[in-house]
Amino acid sequence: MTLHDERLARAADHAIDFAARRRREERRSYARRPKKIADVVAQLIAQRGYGRIDANEQLTDVWAAAAGEPLATYSRPGKLRRGTLEVTVTNSTIMQEFTFQKQRILAELGRALPDAKIRDLRFRVGTIT
Repeated sequence: MTLHDERLARAADHAIDFAARRRREERRSYARRPKKIADVVAQLIAQRGYGRIDANEQLTDVWAAAAGEPLATYSRPGKLRRGTLEVTVTNSTIMQEFTFQKQRILAELGRALPDAKIRDLRFRVGTIT
């Protein structure tokens, strides 16, 4: 390795070290800066999962109205993944009835929760607690 190559290698190492130190310092200075209370509260809600809890309660209430009172007692909405709402039902007879009313329920859920973007329902038999 020539003297010129060694100098280039040291300069490159120095530039990498400098960039890493600069990124660390930027992170530290950001941590010390005052933040908006709205941003702090939003971050706390997201970290603790309170937003999901509120959304699940709202979904449960809307589900009872969309499914209808007689059927809602035999079912429970579960997780919403990629536009598909998983619903647990008590038995296969109830599952078949929900399958018949699927389009009507989807329309009502779409009106009540337009931001949720529920496109499909998946029913499965299970225990409801």
